[in-house]
Amino acid sequence: MNIMDFNVKKLAADAGTFLSRAVQFTEEKLGQAEKTELDAHLENLLSKAECTKIWTEKIMKQTEVLLQPNPNARIEEFVYEKLDRKAPSRINNPELLGQYMIDAGTEFGPGTAYGNALIKCGETQKRIGTADRELIQTSALNFLTPLRNFIEGDYKTIAKERKLLQNKRLDLDAAKTRLKKAKAAETRNSQLNSARLEGDNIMIWAEEVTKAYQTLTST
Repeated sequence: MNIMDFNVKKLAADAGTFLSRAVQFTEEKLGQAEKTELDAHLENLLSKAECTKIWTEKIMKQTEVLLQPNPNARIEEFVYEKLDRKAPSRINNPELLGQYMIDAGTEFGPGTAYGNALIKCGETQKRIGTADRELIQTSALNFLTPLRNFIEGDYKTIAKERKLLQNKRLDLDAAKTRLKKAKAAETRNSQLNSARLEGDNIMIWAEEVTKAYQTLTST
């Protein structure tokens, strides 16, 4: 047996398994096949995992919107994250406003009341911008990262195992359905064979009666 023959047979077997599962799933939805129910505690855990995943995604996405309202900047950060590269550092709005104030105050003159006020406000705005940047970095590290680890790690494992369990259950129920149909067919065949035997016995009895009558009349 060469590799190509093996691959063709494996492909055919996989296709047959997939078709069997699809038929079983469809018949269950139509109420034409029995379904093996999973353990109630396990079903409850799976339901909780799905609920946790949905709310975790919502909280994570809204937190990202709160930390970075600019959708273009979020997309850029997402791309850099997928490429496993650090996004370029950009000045944020409070820092930019603070820099404008400092530049304006410097031009007006630090010795003037207006210029001095602008410089002080600008320095404060830049500190606010720095604090905002630290908030984003800290939130991403200590809050978003655990949430993302759950979605991309734990929940993916749960989903994979659930799919595997579902496929095994479909295989089991499909086998049960085939066995049930085979037993029903065997019962019908037995009934038909019994009916044929009864008919044959009647014909034999009729022949014996006829022979006995002929013997009787000939004597």
